[in-house]
Amino acid sequence: MSGIRTPWRAVAAMFAMNGALYGMWAARVPAVAEKFDLSHAVLGGLLLLLAGGAILAFPFAGRAADQMGAARVTLWLALANLVTLLLIGIAPSFWVLALALLLFGASHGAMDVTMNTWATEVERTMARPVMSSFHAMWSVGTAMGAISGYLALKAQLGLLPHFAAAGLVLSALFYWFGSINWQSDTHHGEQKGPIFTLPKGILLFAGLMAFGAAMGEGAMADWSAVYMVDVAGVSEADAALGFTVFSGAMVAMRLAGDRVIRAFGPVATARGAGVVAFSGALLVVGFATPDISVLGFALMGLGYAVVIPIAFTRAANDPNMSPGRAISSVSTLSYGGILLGPPLIGFVAEASSLRFGFGILAALALLIICFAFAVRPVAGSAVTAKAAK
Repeated sequence: MSGIRTPWRAVAAMFAMNGALYGMWAARVPAVAEKFDLSHAVLGGLLLLLAGGAILAFPFAGRAADQMGAARVTLWLALANLVTLLLIGIAPSFWVLALALLLFGASHGAMDVTMNTWATEVERTMARPVMSSFHAMWSVGTAMGAISGYLALKAQLGLLPHFAAAGLVLSALFYWFGSINWQSDTHHGEQKGPIFTLPKGILLFAGLMAFGAAMGEGAMADWSAVYMVDVAGVSEADAALGFTVFSGAMVAMRLAGDRVIRAFGPVATARGAGVVAFSGALLVVGFATPDISVLGFALMGLGYAVVIPIAFTRAANDPNMSPGRAISSVSTLSYGGILLGPPLIGFVAEASSLRFGFGILAALALLIICFAFAVRPVAGSAVTAKAAK
């Protein structure tokens, strides 16, 4: 397919749109809390509702992608994701807000499954790893959404004007790139099975790799700044540096990840990623000085970055499950990791210390190292060139 709208750019645009809409929401969480006078506990419950909507939507999205084609369903869900963000902006009451967040989480999570399924189709057509670059575009989109939130706050825009202006402009651009003539694969053989499923066989170990990386990502998002203040001893003004470096390292690695996978193969790359994440966690826990902690966070970002893209590629090529169903099952584990990571660190920190809690992340990195064998490409797959590694 020639011209500006290529298959890679189409899928990359969908990842960027999904990230941008989420970034807009994340940037305005404090404004939502202020508008509805939400306590920390109530806000936490609403955030769980958002995540719960995503988890509930995963298997239905996987089935829809298998039956109707991932590309078509992704474009439908992209519109739904925009509409539900606007619904958050116009919510007149707490209960409407709760419903809007549930629907926003469901559309966002469902789109996550279908766009990853579409991404694996493009990856197979290109016959080389490109999944990591798609996930990098999600991070780029998230940054764009967050920047729009900053500009909206500077301009003193309310929720709806911000979501409508930035959401419609960015979505129109990304949707134009995504609207290409792509015929997705369909799979009808498994549609009579249970709607909710977890990875099976060797794919379970790939899912556990994704679980370990996702728990680390979730913990870093919620606890890295706290760790920098309480353990590393920096000021609150400097506390965000740890997560900023972590996020930057993830984006940089995801941009380079496809080349690394082509050079070393998915198994060696996943195993190396686990070693890097493990080393970073050990530095953070073992030394806990500001400089060493930031270095450790950077290594953790580099290590986690490619694990989930590699796991999704393996899932989409699983010989025993259809692509949509397999990706939705691995997504359930990875989102479960994101949900469990922050409270687990909190419980352990309360019982012992935050430093010991971060030690759990080192143990989870060992899962990535031990289960890297599970992402060995299936016989006949054209995605990776060095399957033996």
